Amino acid sequence: MAPRPEVGPDASPSLDDNNTLAKDVAILPAYSTVDLVNEDPDSKDPWDLPELKDVGLKWSELDTQGKIMRILTGIVKFAMLLGFLYMFVCSLDVLSSAFQLVGGKAAGDIFQDNAVLSNPVAGLVIGVLVTVLVQSSSTSSSIVVSMVSSGLLDVQTAVPIVMGANIGTSVTNTIVAMMQAGDRNEFRRAFAGATVHDFFNWLSVLVLLPLEVATGVLYKLTKIMIESFNIESGENAPDLLNVITDPLTDSIVQLDKTVISDIATGDPSARNKSLIKRWCKTYTNSSLQNVTVNLCPPGADCWWEGGVNWTQKNVSETFNLKRCAHIFAHADLPDLAVGLILLALSLLVLCTCLILIVKLLNSMLKGQVAVVIKKVLNTDFPFPFAWVTGYIAMVVGAGMTFIVQSSSVFTSAITPLVGIGVISLERAYPLTLGSNIGTTTTAILAAMASPGETLGNSLQIALCHFFFNIMGILLWYPIPFTRIPIRLARGLGNQTAEYRWFAALYLFLCFFLMPLTVFGLSVAGWQVLVGVGVPVVVLVLFIIIVNVMQSRCPRFLPSCLRNWDFLPRPLHSMEPWDAVVTSVMGFCGKHCCCCKCCKCCKSKKEMSRKNSKKSLEMYDNPAMSKDGEPEETPKEAVKATHL
Repeated sequence: MAPRPEVGPDASPSLDDNNTLAKDVAILPAYSTVDLVNEDPDSKDPWDLPELKDVGLKWSELDTQGKIMRILTGIVKFAMLLGFLYMFVCSLDVLSSAFQLVGGKAAGDIFQDNAVLSNPVAGLVIGVLVTVLVQSSSTSSSIVVSMVSSGLLDVQTAVPIVMGANIGTSVTNTIVAMMQAGDRNEFRRAFAGATVHDFFNWLSVLVLLPLEVATGVLYKLTKIMIESFNIESGENAPDLLNVITDPLTDSIVQLDKTVISDIATGDPSARNKSLIKRWCKTYTNSSLQNVTVNLCPPGADCWWEGGVNWTQKNVSETFNLKRCAHIFAHADLPDLAVGLILLALSLLVLCTCLILIVKLLNSMLKGQVAVVIKKVLNTDFPFPFAWVTGYIAMVVGAGMTFIVQSSSVFTSAITPLVGIGVISLERAYPLTLGSNIGTTTTAILAAMASPGETLGNSLQIALCHFFFNIMGILLWYPIPFTRIPIRLARGLGNQTAEYRWFAALYLFLCFFLMPLTVFGLSVAGWQVLVGVGVPVVVLVLFIIIVNVMQSRCPRFLPSCLRNWDFLPRPLHSMEPWDAVVTSVMGFCGKHCCCCKCCKCCKSKKEMSRKNSKKSLEMYDNPAMSKDGEPEETPKEAVKATHL
């Protein structure tokens, strides 16, 4: 075998007269196969959790000063992590208030159409839309409870709305996952960890909503429970997290959430009220006053005086005593303007805090402690108790959600942990299911604090929400092959990692366009909804069945259906759409300096990657480095024959 060329400036001269190639390019050792040239550096499984290596000096190797510095650095990082986490939770609260200011009255108007609400499918999408608009399933559930208590809805009609609220609450952690789009593999894991919640909710609705419409199982089960127990009104759920976050969020904005409920229940005076609470201390005085009426009410004392009918009525007068202390208490701005301001600021703080939290976790999760944390979170119990691990994770998720009193906060907090590889997708799934249970237990305690006249309805709706999640867990968790949400989330994660713009499209389609379309068809009448919806559902089922058969048993399909090549390419491939998006982004790059910088960085990375791949093409005889290459070819690594 020919001797290898030496590495460095003293390597053998090439055919270049000036010897510049031999001086500038370091020739790597020769490789014996072409496979190393074509080897993809990202060939490993992207779903494998990244290794948390024990870097740096060991504790025993540090001197006294080094140990003190490491302890102080750890304390400062932990304090910063708590601070950023606090701001992250507060920004979620302000984001919810901003959504209520922007779309709260619209949400109340949506609930007013009782004829549409009687349609179960329309009730489902209304629950999704309202929860997305107000960014809180507890707020939408409280609106439903107030409507049931006022007689505008019955409990059976309200059950699909509660199912929709369960779907809508998962939009928050999906938005949070999109903030990790910088790293492809982190985005893959984070988006899958967020959307596993979406798929669980949608699949549960696809099974349980037709079952509820056909049999009324949730309504009947909860009705039996309410009638069996003599339940008395009790205390509300303890405010654990709100005690810490309220001082900051209340200094920014405070809302009068009764306005949305009043609009939903048909109070005409509520339309002229502002959602922003400007007076925090008021006094209401009720007194009997003489008022004029056209017709005397039944059972009332009326008299004729001055040509008009007079009677006595209780008239309430509200006196404003003390203004609120938040920023917008004295601002003379409409609700929409305040909502847009808060929406922009809260999203900015949310993104900033999330980026800083991820970077801090990446810097802290190194060394032996990180390895221990990763093993504790993702390791199952030994056989034969491995199956218990997932249910313990559910209990942990339920307990943590009960403490923070918000499933959105908990699932949004674990999403970046899934992205950086501390928590696996398989472990995030039962944590998310437990979070669903935790938020319903909080709602049950809140319902038990309701006054006597609304206690039964409030508790029955909360129990419907609870048993909906319990039945969903029984459908999609106990048997491993039924954990379809994990497989669907992993597939969507792969798609969004390859085409990152698809994440925004998914968010828009699932939480805005599709619910709005179904709601519009429902307003047009159930005949229109069935006429349009049934063919669409049949087409979707046909596509799913054909896709499954193409991958598992294509021999049973006609030759024309064994692939989708007979369709136009945009109907079975994302690449044409990606080309359109890329061209649009390229157009923006010509007019936006930020896009130019991103494009420049991307081109540099691609060039370095090509050079690194090219450097693997090494040969034994440097004298043949220029054979077969055109004169205009840039100077690259030396080439010769393969061994």
